[in-house]
Amino acid sequence: MLTVLRTTWPLLLGIMLLMVGNGMQGTLLGIRGAIEGIGTYQMSVVMAAYFAGFLFGSQMTPIMIRRVGHVRVFAALGSLISAVLILYAAWPNWLAWALMRVLIGFCFSGVYITAESWLNASTRNDLRGRALSAYMIVQMIGIISGQALMNVADPAGYLLFVIPSVLVSLAFTPILLSAGPAPAFAEVRRLSLRKLFAISPLGVVGIFLMGGTFAALFSMVSVWGTQVGLSVSQISLFVAAIYFGGLVAQFPIGWLSDRMDRRRLILWVAAVGAAAMLAAYVLAPGLWVLLFLSAVIGGVANPLYALLLAYTNDYLDSTDMAAASGGLLFVNGVGAITGPPVTGWLMETLGPGGFFLYVGLLMTGIVLYALWRILRAPDRQGAHPAAFAVVSPGATALAVEAVLDAGSEASAAPVSPEAAKTADAAENPAEQSPENTQKSPQG
Repeated sequence: MLTVLRTTWPLLLGIMLLMVGNGMQGTLLGIRGAIEGIGTYQMSVVMAAYFAGFLFGSQMTPIMIRRVGHVRVFAALGSLISAVLILYAAWPNWLAWALMRVLIGFCFSGVYITAESWLNASTRNDLRGRALSAYMIVQMIGIISGQALMNVADPAGYLLFVIPSVLVSLAFTPILLSAGPAPAFAEVRRLSLRKLFAISPLGVVGIFLMGGTFAALFSMVSVWGTQVGLSVSQISLFVAAIYFGGLVAQFPIGWLSDRMDRRRLILWVAAVGAAAMLAAYVLAPGLWVLLFLSAVIGGVANPLYALLLAYTNDYLDSTDMAAASGGLLFVNGVGAITGPPVTGWLMETLGPGGFFLYVGLLMTGIVLYALWRILRAPDRQGAHPAAFAVVSPGATALAVEAVLDAGSEASAAPVSPEAAKTADAAENPAEQSPENTQKSPQG
């Protein structure tokens, strides 16, 4: 890991500053929206617009990079992000904010894709998995740090919009000054949804539901906090607890993931998240219990996304991983776009508790579908389980592809005779024949 940090620290530092700015703007808009008198559902549309722009950017950025190059795309999108962060305060209108959120989501998607391509190109193959883990950890640290900066000024003023704009501008300095030659960029094709679902039904359904969960947690927490009357410091603590929980829980859940049936682990992890959110909805607990529950749902949601990716990888050939990453990101993006509007509607209909109810219902959906898959095919497992890797629900196709590649390489590593015997016993004899080497599409 020290080798990774020594060779990639400028890029990681830049990404951390970007995430500080991105984390601040998500929380700040929810608080400022209440100050400006913008309704809950209108704010949910504003928040959903980011994910629409992010999804669109993931499709368009490769075209722009091939046309004008990495450096120009990187610099242009960074300038737009800084400008939008200032314009939020100058034009406090929900329709204007929604359009700006589409633009800033588009830009962040392009920036992440460009940065991740540089990270992949500048890291040796044997260090790429660790570099990606460091990249994802730095992203979470950046978002947590952004919540601390929420307390340095009044959200009704301009300074909290200026700070992320400056940080985003500074983020590009270490990246552009240290990055080597722009890497070759290959377009990530996408498997059809029908084929992807045939390969791993639980992976597709779970990733879709996690898209809605992540969108609610990333964008609607501050809207909920203003509804229930929390202070800025309390809201920032709540958001920070979500990402702190995700940072801490990645590793124990990842350790378990490589040692037990992933479907059962998915079921139990989602069940913990569902129980935590439904308890928050029913009991309406105090602040400290809410902070604990927010850490629990964060500790569930972030690792669960990575767990679903690793599970899907169990049923993929290496030749399909790039295409699968594009398809999974599309499914996740569609789920993310639908998340905030549904959350906003529930919060307007049922009150602030609708936030917890929505996340709890999505977690329950994962539990029920995982249970159905286990009962339908109790002995089915990936022939060569892939290694778990840290990945954020906001990662782009390049990062997800790298995760799947790392898992594929890990799965190809030598295994003990006992593990090999267990894997062979779980396989269908028909799949052992030379004519059929494809992993079973029964996820």
